[in-house]
Amino acid sequence: MERADPPFSAAAERNQAPILAVIMRVLPPEARVLEIASGTGQHAQHFAAAMPRWHWQPTDAEAEALSGIDARCAGMANVAPALRLDVTAPEWPVPPRSFDAVYCANMLHIAPWACCPALMRGAALHLAGGGGRLVLYGPYRVDGEPVAPSNLAFDADLRRRDPRWGLRSLEDVVREARQVGLVFVQRVAMPANNLVLVFERAV
Repeated sequence: MERADPPFSAAAERNQAPILAVIMRVLPPEARVLEIASGTGQHAQHFAAAMPRWHWQPTDAEAEALSGIDARCAGMANVAPALRLDVTAPEWPVPPRSFDAVYCANMLHIAPWACCPALMRGAALHLAGGGGRLVLYGPYRVDGEPVAPSNLAFDADLRRRDPRWGLRSLEDVVREARQVGLVFVQRVAMPANNLVLVFERAV
């Protein structure tokens, strides 16, 4: 019996190279990275293959996603087995202060708002020492700047699917980070009207 291919995301395939180019600049060449909402595992596979001294810990809130992530990253010495991780859980299944970076792509707009402060709290707790970095990728609203028509349409579609979803305000996200000691250090414009946001754990 043939083994089924792991799940595939066309969006992850398109954005993985531009994201990697950015995070190679903002993360050290040797780092322990906790990925939140790994989904299909394509980013874990692509990033860990490009940077063999990054030790990558993929996670996802959906238990059924874990086997697909593990299948995609099978045989990669620097990718740990995927763990189930719900950012809103009181405890995460990894030790505190054990990662140099936390990475999360395309989660905040397809999750209830409570996931944002929960992500910030968890990242602040699990980053090791001052200087650890939280890297977010996705579409955001920015006060005082026009929203691209494609992002307006995307936001409306998300809210039709679930009223708890929708594009988040950059300012709201930064405020939640600040409250737990994460300093907003960089914003990078990305293709298709997305942003990479970089936060750093205060010393």
